[in-house]
Amino acid sequence: MPKQTLFLTSALDVSVENGLLKMKKTDEQSNPLYRSLEDIHIIIVDNHSVHFTVPSLCLLGKSHIPVVFCDERHMPITVLTELDGSSVQGKIYRAQLGVGAVKKKRLWKQVVEWKIRNQSRLLERLELGNDPLKRYYQNVCSGDSTNREGQAAKLYWKTLFGRTFIRSRYGEAPNNLLNYGYSILRAYIARALIGSGLLPSIGINHKSYFNALPLADDIMEPYRPFIDEAVFYIFAGGVTDIDKTVKYELANIFYERISLNQLSQTTHSLAACFAGEADCIYYPLI
Repeated sequence: MPKQTLFLTSALDVSVENGLLKMKKTDEQSNPLYRSLEDIHIIIVDNHSVHFTVPSLCLLGKSHIPVVFCDERHMPITVLTELDGSSVQGKIYRAQLGVGAVKKKRLWKQVVEWKIRNQSRLLERLELGNDPLKRYYQNVCSGDSTNREGQAAKLYWKTLFGRTFIRSRYGEAPNNLLNYGYSILRAYIARALIGSGLLPSIGINHKSYFNALPLADDIMEPYRPFIDEAVFYIFAGGVTDIDKTVKYELANIFYERISLNQLSQTTHSLAACFAGEADCIYYPLI
């Protein structure tokens, strides 16, 4: 049985009973629902009247189940996940913290190459060009010093959603759909990084005092086109708002298109690169 994404969209009291997650509607006499932790791989909280007990949150952390909290606009805003994901945590931390600028630039070059390659592959799949971004992903310099990522993005977005489309966090649809999908992707990547013993707070390229997950933002880049593909079809169907159906469609990407095993392969390969045991980060082609 595949693991579930739990969407909590109504007022609930969440606790633990006999090792199971117990969910009971607030102020109602209805019977509680129970879920085995083994059947859950992420929880998305989209109602500010959901209340968790501390033991339930601790148990979710120990079970490697991230909890994503949404804001009043129904956009994921933060993720709660465990701190210890590896039995050799200290060794991996030291390797990650010891990575120098030269290796970081070399790794970022790989990330950008894979991102543009997958963007180009998506445009091909949608019959919007014959490997149209090849000239960009074949000429990425160390650290992407010539900004091939930005140059490719200009062509990519206008080809995917039309010449008038501007990719912006606060822009018009389908920006909101993309933002939602990317937020869920970011949570999955953060979980995989911690599972590989890495610190999501120490990035390769992304650096911000206000960003708690810069490494997740780095490593998720080549996976973004998987989200873009789903949003392309959703938006083409005339959908511009985030509703329950859209949320489930975007969540299904992590059943049908991106496997947890692939995410773990990516983050394990990154840990090996930090430790000097490998030279390349693993990414799947879209």
